[in-house]
Amino acid sequence: MQTITHIAPDSPAFGKVKPGEQLKAINGHPIGDVLDYEFYSYDKNPLLNLRDKAGQWKMVRVQKEEGEDLGLTFSTYLMDEPRSCVNRCIFCFIDQLPSGLRESLYFKDDDVRLSFLTGNYVSLTNLSEAEVQRMIDLRVSPINVSIHATDPAVRAMMLGNPRGADGLALMYHFAQAGLMLNAQVVVCPGINDGEVLEQTMEDLKALYPALGSVSIVPVGLTKYRDGLYPLTAVTSEYALDTITQVERFSAGCLEELGSRVFFLADEFYLQAALPLPNEEDYEGYPQIENGVGMLRHFKETLLAAMRTQQYGHTPIPFSIVTGTGVAPFLQNLLTTVAQRYGGISGQVCAIQNDFFGEDVTVAGLVTGGDIIQQLQGRNLGQRIFIPRTMLRHGEDVFLDDFTVNDLANQLGIPVIPIDPDGQAMLEAIFS
Repeated sequence: MQTITHIAPDSPAFGKVKPGEQLKAINGHPIGDVLDYEFYSYDKNPLLNLRDKAGQWKMVRVQKEEGEDLGLTFSTYLMDEPRSCVNRCIFCFIDQLPSGLRESLYFKDDDVRLSFLTGNYVSLTNLSEAEVQRMIDLRVSPINVSIHATDPAVRAMMLGNPRGADGLALMYHFAQAGLMLNAQVVVCPGINDGEVLEQTMEDLKALYPALGSVSIVPVGLTKYRDGLYPLTAVTSEYALDTITQVERFSAGCLEELGSRVFFLADEFYLQAALPLPNEEDYEGYPQIENGVGMLRHFKETLLAAMRTQQYGHTPIPFSIVTGTGVAPFLQNLLTTVAQRYGGISGQVCAIQNDFFGEDVTVAGLVTGGDIIQQLQGRNLGQRIFIPRTMLRHGEDVFLDDFTVNDLANQLGIPVIPIDPDGQAMLEAIFS
């Protein structure tokens, strides 16, 4: 049982349930975790079985509409302990972290509940038969699966776990039970590309429409790989070959199924120095959280804002900080803004990732220490913009524990986090 810590004012349970009480069951169904709670609290006028602070049991009927939230917050988000990963993936980014970072960064979650609740991708290797059935009974959907390869031997090797061989079979089992799925493939050169990738796409295509979308992303390699499986970084030529293969296959899916199904991460196009696909090619950006279409969406939201926003003043000089991979893209957008409005004194500062290694080029893995070291003493204008993706979710802390205030103090000018959205950037520039 989990302790209730807060009841939202004006919620159905307010005044009927008190902080400190524990929830045992709803309508007679035991509540073991957040999935049970979300499923059984959906009903109209549920009956709650509670234990108060004195250890006394009580029953409370809550008047509410079907689907209306009870308004309860518990001592932990999952109402249970998070489930850690039991795999030894050859490409695991956490295994490539240096020592000395905050402890939470080293925790490997592989919790199917977080797949449903927050969109995390999971391997399905730590589910018992009972848990699989519970996912079906509770209609947990969609389930986001890190599949990587459908060939059983290849997937088991990549995950470092014999149970990895069951991945495709489990996906088919969920699909046949009526659950929706999404998938992710981390491409490792020489491991799950070429014919293996072709077979993976064929196998996953057969799951459509239960399978909504698949992201194909390049493996990320840091400089901290001593003793780990030898992997090869994605090159420009390799990126071009992968784009050619996947776009050919996805075009066939579009013709046959009405959807491309398979979408490539932006990094492939940046690496190959190719234009991004058109906005309509992303079909509503189903995989944007995996870096698929994020840059196209950024550009389109910027252009849309520029068509409607008028500014009658010259913006305060500024710098935009980002990773080396996306810097040319942002510089082109900044040039477009300057052509539209004129009188802009701004620059894009590309930060080489010395912390993780220069092969890591994405903005989200830029650290505060690298920014300070590379920008200290430079003319940065009167303020700095950083993408909020550089920071821990909901906080102002970088991966290396530097804070936004640390940067501002070291560089001597305000540091302003902005959302990864073109309109947000335009508004920040003219604020």
